[in-house]
Amino acid sequence: MSGLLALLDDVAALAKLAAAHVDDVAAQAGRVGVKVAGSVIDDTAKAGAKSLGVVIDDTAVTPKYVQHLPAARELPIVWKIARGSIVNKLVILLPLALLLDNFAPWLMTPLLMLGGAYLCFEGAEKVAHLFMGHEDGAHDEPHALDAARLEEERVAGAIKTDFILSAEIMTIALAAIEAQGVLTRGIVLALVAIGITALVYGAVALLVKMDDAGLKLAQIGRLSATRAFGRWLVKAMPGIMTAISTIGTAAMLWVGGQIVTHGLEVLGFGAIAHFIETAATGAAHLVGLAEAAVEWIVVAALDGVFGLALGLVLLPIVGRVFVPAFAALRGRG
Repeated sequence: MSGLLALLDDVAALAKLAAAHVDDVAAQAGRVGVKVAGSVIDDTAKAGAKSLGVVIDDTAVTPKYVQHLPAARELPIVWKIARGSIVNKLVILLPLALLLDNFAPWLMTPLLMLGGAYLCFEGAEKVAHLFMGHEDGAHDEPHALDAARLEEERVAGAIKTDFILSAEIMTIALAAIEAQGVLTRGIVLALVAIGITALVYGAVALLVKMDDAGLKLAQIGRLSATRAFGRWLVKAMPGIMTAISTIGTAAMLWVGGQIVTHGLEVLGFGAIAHFIETAATGAAHLVGLAEAAVEWIVVAALDGVFGLALGLVLLPIVGRVFVPAFAALRGRG
């Protein structure tokens, strides 16, 4: 009996020791979890901020895909494009980005630069169209297409465009993540993908329905001020869309130029980046007020100028070399 009691006492002691260890493990896990969560939130915020230029452009580009379609189909179309965007980011691009990051990290900088060059090309193309004009008639839909077929084509075109922009967002976001470990980086990247998709297509949904909301307010508003605001909203929407498009173009040139100059610096060609940094620092000291803000503005402006110059150089190369080559390959296929 005394031996049994001693055994039970030992078991109780072991149970207490195990409970203490479990408590320590739980406390450690809690601290690590908080640290990881803080790192994930911080990295998500940084990665999302780095992708801002592409996000603005994505938001500015998408509304054109619902033009000239029935108002009742606008939100369903935006939802279809948003679903396609999530598939692009989470199913295709996220695993691909993590594989490259782990097995071929040396490819990340060239891929980023390639994406930055694409942004510069897109921005320069919009600027060139603004000053030289372009043929809109070539892009008009045939009137013979029924609404369902037209909707399918618009959605497919939007998802293809989104794939390019999403690839750039995911690459920029991955480069901005400081946390280590495939799981943590994957979680951050997934959060960025979901958050940016919700932001972009939520904003697009608001934009495409804003004129309808204004018209409704103008018709059924109880107060004269409400009706007047509705009428103003309907009249202002074309200008708002133009402003968003302009901001998107500027953001593309700024972000694209910054990506390329930083990539060149990483590859050992830092003259342009150093010049921009020196000019920005000099301008900030010269002004003497709000130096950090002035330095940021000058850096963004010079990155944008470089992006525009690079894009203008790429315009004839793409038009005379890559487009004919792609068309020839498609013809053979």
